[in-house]
Amino acid sequence: MPYTLRRLLTAAALTLGLPIAAVSPSPAVAAPAASIRWSACAQPEFAAAQCGTVRVPVDWSKPRGATVTLSLVRRPADDRAHRIGTLMLNDGAGGSSIEQLRLALRAGLPGNAGAMTQRFDLVALDPRGVGHSTPIRCQAPIKAAGVTRFPADRAAYDRLVADNRAFADDCRRRNGSLVDHLDLTSTARDFEAVRVALGERRLNWYGIHYSTLLGRTYAALFPGRLRTMTLDTALDDTVPLVSRIAAEAATAESAFDRFTAWCRATGTCALHGRDVAADYDALVARANAHPMPVPGGSHPPVTGEDIQAATQDYLNISFLYWPMLATAITHATAGDPTDFTADPDDTLDPVQLQVTACADTSATATYDQLAGLQRMLRQISPHLGGAVRSWNALTGCLGRPTRPTPVTPPVTHAPSTLVVQSTHQALAPYAAGFSLATQLPGSVVLSREGDDYSMFLLSGCVRDHVNRNLTDRKLPAPGTTCTD
Repeated sequence: MPYTLRRLLTAAALTLGLPIAAVSPSPAVAAPAASIRWSACAQPEFAAAQCGTVRVPVDWSKPRGATVTLSLVRRPADDRAHRIGTLMLNDGAGGSSIEQLRLALRAGLPGNAGAMTQRFDLVALDPRGVGHSTPIRCQAPIKAAGVTRFPADRAAYDRLVADNRAFADDCRRRNGSLVDHLDLTSTARDFEAVRVALGERRLNWYGIHYSTLLGRTYAALFPGRLRTMTLDTALDDTVPLVSRIAAEAATAESAFDRFTAWCRATGTCALHGRDVAADYDALVARANAHPMPVPGGSHPPVTGEDIQAATQDYLNISFLYWPMLATAITHATAGDPTDFTADPDDTLDPVQLQVTACADTSATATYDQLAGLQRMLRQISPHLGGAVRSWNALTGCLGRPTRPTPVTPPVTHAPSTLVVQSTHQALAPYAAGFSLATQLPGSVVLSREGDDYSMFLLSGCVRDHVNRNLTDRKLPAPGTTCTD
């Protein structure tokens, strides 16, 4: 690491990204008596499933106060005679677990899922504020036209902060106090209420990305209530925020480099035979100089910053999204940037992602601090510019009035956890899997060579180890790597 970069990282950590203060798990507020209202699901993908709703307090410190509705889908185990229990399926922040389950069923689940679908009820629960549960809805744009998350001067910084406040105020007017209670702790208590309503003594947990932190938080708050836990694409929120931004920017940039190498080697890539990185850089510069109108006027003109911010999610699943990214660059170069105006994962709501991110982001930053971070990011991430989710969590939350109170380790009386981590994932640094595993005593990291998340669906090796953990509670030997 160059000396100047190391100095910037150290200085920024001291002034901006102080570690989130560790707080002991507060005594869990007793869940009020709740029951799930079950009905037959109307959607064909869920023909064999049950759809349900349950109401929980908006504010768990006021268990008899206002409530919010949670929606869930339960797919019963195929082998009822040998059923073991319930497996909770949890997606990332701002993503609908119900819609993720629908996609998995369309893709062939149960198919070769083995014990997961044979011996476990699968329950997909949309967290508070997300998807089919009482959703966060805001009218104002997340980022107004002309506002940048990379302010070049104090005036641009002030416009960013004012725009964030306008967005937050609009969300509060439309959603009330729910926006103040979207944090990991409140969400974990919802899951405990659902466990009680399901009548399960202990749950099994499969969490992806943000829900790896949610699983750890649930384990901290409710010791002994998990039978098994599998965490796919783990994050680490125990390090300073500036370090998280730097690590995520570096892993996303590495994923972009792997994408360009794939294009060079793959004849079916829409950019095969071209200098993909140079074409991308030229597109970003062009759109920054002259924002590109979207055909039909359905979206504000697209800037280069918008293109960079949208790219990270296109790098997540190589076989599916990399061809789409090459096509998106081709279309935008020809004058149509539409592909960069929507996330390729249509189970993700960008508004719900941003609001949820602010619920658990505690750092603030002055203009001078942001300027220093931007200098660092230009060195770490020359193509994507550091436009990654953790940067958006910081810059998109500046000026908001609320401050989170996250629950952090230590975790006691949790099962030995299987952490599944890709070696080259654009959203989650490889090292984050090992960091999270150290917070969960007895846990093991199963590495998977590749660029993907949701690895149970993509790797037979991962499936075998997950199912062995689910049924026999046996983890692979430390250092095991799946290569399929």
